Amino acid sequence: MTVTWMILGAAVLTGFLGGVHCAGMCGGIVTALVGQSAGNIRPWLMHLAYNAGRIASYALAGAAVGAIGSLGLLLDEWLPVQIFVYVAANLLLIALGLYLAGMRSPITRLEHLGAGLWQRVQPLTRRFLPADSAPKALALGMLWGWLPCGLVYTVLFTALLSGSALKGVILMLAFGLGTLPNLMAAAVLLQRSRSLLTGRIARICSGAIVMAFGAYGLAHAIYLGGQIRGGLLCIV
Repeated sequence: MTVTWMILGAAVLTGFLGGVHCAGMCGGIVTALVGQSAGNIRPWLMHLAYNAGRIASYALAGAAVGAIGSLGLLLDEWLPVQIFVYVAANLLLIALGLYLAGMRSPITRLEHLGAGLWQRVQPLTRRFLPADSAPKALALGMLWGWLPCGLVYTVLFTALLSGSALKGVILMLAFGLGTLPNLMAAAVLLQRSRSLLTGRIARICSGAIVMAFGAYGLAHAIYLGGQIRGGLLCIV
């Protein structure tokens, strides 16, 4: 499946609008980095290093699922599977929108799938605490990027359709960059920005927009077969 600029834009916006979720998931570690910054290191550099590590992990995961998708999703005889995954990805976007809006959603169950991996990764984070240097913050961010997160998993499901490791990386980088403004803002404004981002109105508006992405994708599912055969869903 081709990843168009519209799909990349949707990934960026999903990451940005998911800031209400990121503030809750990563707000604690972001706040802690401020107090652990060494006197000769500016706090913004620490947060930039942490987020660079986090986004690098997203890109690595995107490469993995994109490579898996390339094993068979580009074959014509796998077209029904491609359509099924496409529909499932957009249904997940709708579920994610409900989740961001604070409503009941199956996304919470999706997060449980990564619990086993996180149990193995989490003990490694202690080696880089306190994160009092940029390299430690970078390493901590790379580990923290594997925290079970329905937001990340939803975009990864879309990356599965990209059909190559490179496209999976590009898609997840776009998503990761979308999450960056909110977490950097949380680093500067701390609890004040966190309370604004997690407010009810912000959650509902963000969830509604993400659900609109999913609804738009489902509305165009009937044209998917021709688009895949015509190569209209790839990065060019």
